[in-house]
Amino acid sequence: MNLRTCLLLFFAVTNALGVEVDGEAFLKSLNGSKTLRGKATDYELSGASYRTYHPEVSPSPDGGLFVSVRIDHMRGFLASDDHASLEITVSPDGAIVAAQSSIALQGLTISSDLIKGTASASNTLSYPGVDRAVKIGTDLVADLSSKMLREKIVEPGRVTFPAAIRHNYNLLFQALKKAQDTVRPADAPKPVTAPEVKPFQQTPTPPVPAQPKK
Repeated sequence: MNLRTCLLLFFAVTNALGVEVDGEAFLKSLNGSKTLRGKATDYELSGASYRTYHPEVSPSPDGGLFVSVRIDHMRGFLASDDHASLEITVSPDGAIVAAQSSIALQGLTISSDLIKGTASASNTLSYPGVDRAVKIGTDLVADLSSKMLREKIVEPGRVTFPAAIRHNYNLLFQALKKAQDTVRPADAPKPVTAPEVKPFQQTPTPPVPAQPKK
């Protein structure tokens, strides 16, 4: 049996997918209106208008994911929109292990540090690594907010941009789920037909011919 046949047989029996992102559920959780043929959602947050796009997902060699989300601050018809990116690294068990974000404001780019978390002992069945995810999200927004404060940003929608990123981060975490392993049941073995065994029959003894009388 060659290598190709072995691989085909292996994947036919089990297809372990690890962790995945429910992009549709993520966009729906923003409670906005779909746009761009369902590829994004527009919504209001803290009096400002934002648009979030469907997550871009790439698998990592260890079975985890790298997830990138684009978020726009929609400033109106007479002004150029601001743009932000949110990137998270997810472990194979569905826990966020790192995150980074950047905001582009008309020529000014503000980027956070790469925020990494340490393993947490507090896990739940539905959301592993909750404490770690909360810590990463808090540190991410704090880093962005402090850098924006140094730039003296005062426009309301821009000031609340880090909060919008945190809002997306929280909902994206909830959209992570463990993929169900797809296992195809093996074909049942065909019953073996036993050879028919007839009961033993004794061969009758032929009668002895009578002797003529003398």
